[in-house]
Amino acid sequence: MRRVAFALLAAAASACTAAAPPAPAPAASPAWPAGTLVDLSHAYGDDTVFWPTAESFKLDRVADGVTEKGYYYAANNFASSEHGGTHIDAPVHFAKGHLAVDAIPLEQLIGPAIVVDVTAASGQNADYQIPVSDLTAWEREHGAIESGAIVLFRTGFSGRWPDAARYLGTADRGDAAVAKLHFPGLHPDAAKWLVDRKVHAVGLDTASIDYGQSTIYESHRVLYEHDIPAFENLTNLDRLPARGAHVVALPMKIKGGTGAPLRAIAIVPAR
Repeated sequence: MRRVAFALLAAAASACTAAAPPAPAPAASPAWPAGTLVDLSHAYGDDTVFWPTAESFKLDRVADGVTEKGYYYAANNFASSEHGGTHIDAPVHFAKGHLAVDAIPLEQLIGPAIVVDVTAASGQNADYQIPVSDLTAWEREHGAIESGAIVLFRTGFSGRWPDAARYLGTADRGDAAVAKLHFPGLHPDAAKWLVDRKVHAVGLDTASIDYGQSTIYESHRVLYEHDIPAFENLTNLDRLPARGAHVVALPMKIKGGTGAPLRAIAIVPAR
């Protein structure tokens, strides 16, 4: 009788084992794109260019030397406005109730880069507003700008950094200096065109997504009302191809921030 019982138990155990589904294979991690890393951010320091009405970057040295216990120790305090140097504009900057810096999905900050070169026009006209025709001309040469792209505009103005007079149009500070600003930006119609394409972010190598003489900041408002953030004061865009690079643009995660310092890089594939 005991032999029969053991046989039945063994058969039941065998059946349970056979019926158990195989463990699912672990999900494959997305491959990190291979290529050359390009730094798209200016360093913060005494010469960092800020909007004329914004507080500049300040670094206070707290410690720098050998301690009583014989080891070296260094530390600093820093202070900065959100909007200066290479930084991100969060949509809430010009769109009430929209995304703050800490709420922007990471998916919008990492993606394929589209680089539109407008250096020739910007070199001839510091008040150049990048039109829709520059975008459609780019598409005729390189193909459609896909949904989810990060669109970067190369004006060539990063070559003027950190000379505020040449980069901004004026080195003056304060409210009165704003009327003296001259640098290229994105035309509002082009901003609307990019919204229709459902791009994830835009960026450029000037101090503002709107051109310097703007007084109502239409391109900011168009983009940010659709939760499309902008990267401002980028650099090294000349090292990126028109298509094929990947951008990683991670800001300081300021809770409720309207903007933040940005460390942006690009991965350029080998040709």
